[in-house]
Amino acid sequence: MNYVIDAPQQATVSVAGTDDLFPIRRIYCIGRNYADHAIEMGHDPDREPPFFFQKNPNNVDESGTFPYPPHTEDVHFEIEMVVALKSGGRNIALDGALDHVFGYGVGFDMTRRDLQSVMKKMGRPWEIGKAFEQSAPMGPLYPVSQVGHPEAGRIEMKVNGEQKQIGDLNQMIWKVPEMINYLSDYYELAPGDLIMSGTPAGVGPIVRGDVMVGTVKGVGEFRCEVI
Repeated sequence: MNYVIDAPQQATVSVAGTDDLFPIRRIYCIGRNYADHAIEMGHDPDREPPFFFQKNPNNVDESGTFPYPPHTEDVHFEIEMVVALKSGGRNIALDGALDHVFGYGVGFDMTRRDLQSVMKKMGRPWEIGKAFEQSAPMGPLYPVSQVGHPEAGRIEMKVNGEQKQIGDLNQMIWKVPEMINYLSDYYELAPGDLIMSGTPAGVGPIVRGDVMVGTVKGVGEFRCEVI
């Protein structure tokens, strides 16, 4: 087969402690998955059906730097645990959902909050606020064989050494197996899919020169400087 243009480069994320790369197919992001974050965003934290949006595979950036994006004056950080799938399918049973997980990582869902807010008011999709270049800074993935399946543990974000976000994985409204089960009812999940599992309260703005350090207990730490 001959492509009429050069094929795009495969987006990847590294696997900790190895030279291996995890190929990224899709990125699903769950919204308002911690009750305290739902409240700070002005929503009822009661357990409602989950909702997801997507980032693009090539939004992932492991460089440790985040270029402040154009057309915004209000970029926010959001620390999240990343779930990487090694297999998929449709209508995945809840009790077998974790069998599809390759590993876990630490990622930031960077958001042009001002643009997202405009889209919300207009009833339009969020992509302009969520799926821009390098909007998913991310550290390496840690295989399940190393970290197991984290169900509880501190998740936090510090900016310039100051605590900004803090929560616990057990505070997620929709747990990892439930997210996989729900997504597979609406999409055909596949190897290479990433799920960003939501963020606790405390999200806020960053400026050039800030240093963000996100940690998920039992998974790892990721440092990223705003340039």
